[in-house]
Amino acid sequence: MNPGMLIDITKCIGCEACSRACKEANNLPPEMDPILTWKTWKVIVQQKGLFYAKACMHCDNPTCVSVCPVGAMKKTELGPVVYHPEICIGCRYCLQACPFRIPKYEWNNPTPVVGKCIMCYGRVSAGKPTACSSVCPTGATIFGNHDDLLREAKQRIGLNPNLYVDHIYGEKEAGGTSILYLAPLSFAELGFNTKGMEQVFPALTWKVQKEIPKVFSITGVMMMGLWWIINRREKYGDKTPDEIDEMQKHQ
Repeated sequence: MNPGMLIDITKCIGCEACSRACKEANNLPPEMDPILTWKTWKVIVQQKGLFYAKACMHCDNPTCVSVCPVGAMKKTELGPVVYHPEICIGCRYCLQACPFRIPKYEWNNPTPVVGKCIMCYGRVSAGKPTACSSVCPTGATIFGNHDDLLREAKQRIGLNPNLYVDHIYGEKEAGGTSILYLAPLSFAELGFNTKGMEQVFPALTWKVQKEIPKVFSITGVMMMGLWWIINRREKYGDKTPDEIDEMQKHQ
């Protein structure tokens, strides 16, 4: 099975049941953040009077995996992209590389981690649906085989051309993703990243990486990661992730 999820924005009521289920299933702190953070992996976005769930897209060819120098980000055999905190050196390359800007860093911790949806890999491996899809009261998020969901999405557009825009977000974006979206408005209007998205980003990564000298050892990478963490703490201190993001916007 090639697992995936179809999110139909026309059906979402913004109840946040999916966000709460995600917290519980992944043993995350219960406090809900209004935006994605290292401890809130799924949020509900309101745009143009509509609601939709936002989380990791689980790319077919994930850029976060291609740029990670130590393999902390991994594309599993089933499809979900998972994260191994015990390997992570805090270099933050995955945050910079993700075309969807999904992974988030735990800034205020001496041993920080990166947080993002792992598509309930443990549940999916056991043959269960994701926690978020299992609690959705309206069927706005459904779990299943990716190819079946893609056919379902195309059928919905064909049967209801006045309800949906003729675009399945995730079918081609970033080379294809496990998560698919349907919407009644253009995805650009809803705040989705749509510019230059129909390309496989790891191919661009390789063009850069192949120029890096072979002598660039793992020790060097670890030292860079350590320097980056120390430098970041000196620069931002105890500021919250929101405050840091705001500072970066004006740099």
